[in-house]
Amino acid sequence: MESDAAAKTDESTALPRSPELMNREDTAVLVVDAQTKLLAGLPDRAPVVWNIGRLLEAAAALSMPTAATEQNAEKLGATAQELHERLGSVSAKLAFSAGACGQIFARWRADGLCRVLVCGTETHICVQQTALDLAAAGFEPYVAVDAVGSRHAVDHETALRRMEAAGVVLTTTEAALFEWCRTAEAAEFKQISALAKEKGP
Repeated sequence: MESDAAAKTDESTALPRSPELMNREDTAVLVVDAQTKLLAGLPDRAPVVWNIGRLLEAAAALSMPTAATEQNAEKLGATAQELHERLGSVSAKLAFSAGACGQIFARWRADGLCRVLVCGTETHICVQQTALDLAAAGFEPYVAVDAVGSRHAVDHETALRRMEAAGVVLTTTEAALFEWCRTAEAAEFKQISALAKEKGP
């Protein structure tokens, strides 16, 4: 049986980490318009909210920055309560793209963050416009496909294809969790593993 010491990663011979992979040190999480009225129209509201919640819990465990936006909250309602309690302040906007909330991205750029994992609603409107604006601004946007949603499947699926064609990286919630954690040697691995094992709605 391998000793614990032998089982540990040998950093001196490990392959270099792919630049395609997110890291906790260079990635932030952006929740776009996960608001009550928008979420109510989703056929898969429960799993989308659950996955956004898991992304936020993992980000907190790994000390990663998060931010959120709300689109015309007077008409579309506030961020879902189960998510809002994990977020703190939320930036208001009327533009569909969260790129209008430039203070978020100026702060992240100043902190050396170059990747943004985007989740929220709706895939084909605010999420898509945000992701494309992030790419144009020099960020590397990622979209968790199981943590975004639209009222109609054709809109959701077409937006994912369009974003991917434009260079946005598509991923899933669980893939992101383990990408951020990177190794089972991480102090936070048990928390990340527990999130991955949660039974979804």
